[in-house]
Amino acid sequence: MTDLRLAVLIDADNVPYAHIKEMLEEITKNGTPTIKRIYADWTKPTVSGWKNVLLENAITPVQQYSYTSGKNSSDSALIIDAMDILYSDKVDGFCIVSSDSDFTRLATRLREAGMKVIGIGEKKTPLPFITACDKFIYIEILKPPVAETKEHNKPAKSKQKNNSLNKIDQGLVKLLSESVADLADESGWTFLGELGNFLIKKKADFDPRNYGFLKLLPLIKSTGRFIIDERETNNKSVKHIYIKAKG
Repeated sequence: MTDLRLAVLIDADNVPYAHIKEMLEEITKNGTPTIKRIYADWTKPTVSGWKNVLLENAITPVQQYSYTSGKNSSDSALIIDAMDILYSDKVDGFCIVSSDSDFTRLATRLREAGMKVIGIGEKKTPLPFITACDKFIYIEILKPPVAETKEHNKPAKSKQKNNSLNKIDQGLVKLLSESVADLADESGWTFLGELGNFLIKKKADFDPRNYGFLKLLPLIKSTGRFIIDERETNNKSVKHIYIKAKG
């Protein structure tokens, strides 16, 4: 299966520019960015920080003047461009980079047209926009890890959770348990590879990194609620991992 061709549309007014490199690296994990545009009134000093990172990341700036005070006209420009791109048949999906709920209807409309929609925004992003996307990624978890200090005796576990946004609670355990049960075979086992995709379908912003773990398996192990079975395959370097709820 070839990579999805993605249109990356960035709302400069509603996301920080400091971690654009990490955002673009995350996007490439989901597909190939074939269109990269960023929208703002570039005459405003509030978006001046973006100007330094546009050229080095090959992002095309789109100028949209604010015709009325207090109104965000760049939102309208982004939405109009998205619909033009949709009907051009040049992409398979969209990545909307914003923390603004104004793009909720756009995300819904694009999905209705069969497009894959990925959202990237800050933790403050309203829930309607998050759930309107196929997948939503928080910018906070994309920040590079804090550089090591001279205090080498600190446990690695504390370092791993620097970017943790949520605590492991009963809500997460319930989500994992129900999802494992939904996918389980007659013996109660669930294939880990299927579980990850299924969790995102249930909860668009699900990501192990939200809880301080790079991968799903360490997160599951940390709950102490599941049995892990690593099964050999024909390829000695590859194992299939299955999960089962403890009795």
